[in-house]
Amino acid sequence: MIIDGHQHFWDPARADYPWMDAPELTPIRRALGPADLAPLLEANDIDASIVVQCRSALEETEDFLRIAHENPFVVGVVGWVDLTDAALGETLDRLRASPGGDKLVGIRHQVHDEADPDWLLREDVQRGLTAVFAHDLAYDFLVRARELPAAIATAQAFPQARFVLDHAAKPPIADGGSNEWSDRIAALGACGNVWCKVSGLATEAVWNDWDAERLFPFVAHAAKCFGENRLIFGSDWPVCLLAGSYGEIKGALEACLMRLGAHVRDKAFGVNAKAAYRLA
Repeated sequence: MIIDGHQHFWDPARADYPWMDAPELTPIRRALGPADLAPLLEANDIDASIVVQCRSALEETEDFLRIAHENPFVVGVVGWVDLTDAALGETLDRLRASPGGDKLVGIRHQVHDEADPDWLLREDVQRGLTAVFAHDLAYDFLVRARELPAAIATAQAFPQARFVLDHAAKPPIADGGSNEWSDRIAALGACGNVWCKVSGLATEAVWNDWDAERLFPFVAHAAKCFGENRLIFGSDWPVCLLAGSYGEIKGALEACLMRLGAHVRDKAFGVNAKAAYRLA
């Protein structure tokens, strides 16, 4: 099974997405759902996808589970819940019992939007993560280099848990990279319980001036840090449309992974996502 390990759905007419207010995001500020993605997956020989949260609302998680229930190509949902809620365990039980609840595979919070770079280390957040892992769910890190030390400490605090680093921690590709990102992602990769999504990279580059050659050093560094068994392909559709079409994004990442070996490409396009999220 070929899996797109990271994509989104949204409708700005029905809900508020604060991060979408920037003028340069106008091209994607429109309803984009399963009917828009399905033909793109088919055209690009992708069998299935994992939909990931994009706003801090339990209602979105419930919507995504319903979408997954109605659309077989959505094989997993990485949803949002309030990690600081003392009754989080009950919420997770309810989500699991709802239609599509069997496809809840992970939880994510937009940590890089928190003012505190150590937000993940708060006592109430760590308590919430304990509940997440008690329900056999993965946790997606949405962080940049600033928050990586807290992510590293969290991965070390829960050695039996499964973590997935989104977008390779958003390397500053447009600026040519940074030692801070390189060194900190290496430290996170040393934690054997963390997978890394090579996703969202084109939108970290100059949107109208990038290609596979410019992305390759960052993909190669992620591969060096995490190894062939912990890299996951993700399109980051529809955010990726800011920099290129679905086919262009997929083609560039596939070219980068193929330079590392066909076996690396093959694992990143399905096997590793199944392991990280324990997909059936």
